[in-house]
Amino acid sequence: QVQLVESGGGLVQAGGSVRLSCAASGRTFSIYALGWFRQAPGKEREFVAGIEWSGGSTYYADSVKGRFTISRDTAKNTMNLQMNSLKSEDTAVYYCAKYRSGNRNYHTSYESWGQGTQVTVSS
Repeated sequence: QVQLVESGGGLVQAGGSVRLSCAASGRTFSIYALGWFRQAPGKEREFVAGIEWSGGSTYYADSVKGRFTISRDTAKNTMNLQMNSLKSEDTAVYYCAKYRSGNRNYHTSYESWGQGTQVTVSS
């Protein structure tokens, strides 16, 4: 089992920046990729960004390309999401999760979800 814990959320003004972190523990050798998802009230959980743990290849949702940057530090077992030029529509609870199998853009392809961290963007 892999345990994931998010941190770094908060309240930020539109146009501002926030950096989220996801700390992994447990059977980290089993990680192939990790992803960030978000869920706003009344909406489905949506994919934000993902990264392959070993090679570092990244992939993003179109809505965040050019504004968000995902990275990882395998020595520290952490993954980060640098979020710039934030918009009100980025307001959501952000989750990190471990990729299991299937389409990388679908939350059903992931497991070992963290508890989430709230990001609120005020306009």
